[in-house]
Amino acid sequence: MNRTLIPSYDPKQPVRPSMVYIEKKLNWEYKQIIRNLKKENPPDEAELNQLGEQGWEMSGVAQQPPLAYFYFKRQIEK
Repeated sequence: MNRTLIPSYDPKQPVRPSMVYIEKKLNWEYKQIIRNLKKENPPDEAELNQLGEQGWEMSGVAQQPPLAYFYFKRQIEK
């Protein structure tokens, strides 16, 4: 007996991703680290690991030579 839990793929039918419901609004705080790369090194692995232990997650990097901007975020409870 052939029982399939996943329907077969039909390229003519649109793909409908699963719905995700968020019951409460997420709140974030942000941190910016600016480094002059002519005078300073970017954050090293140890510094990034320390930020990670504090709950910070890197969310972006931008550069405007000689400056580099490192952006971090972490979720906060309100």
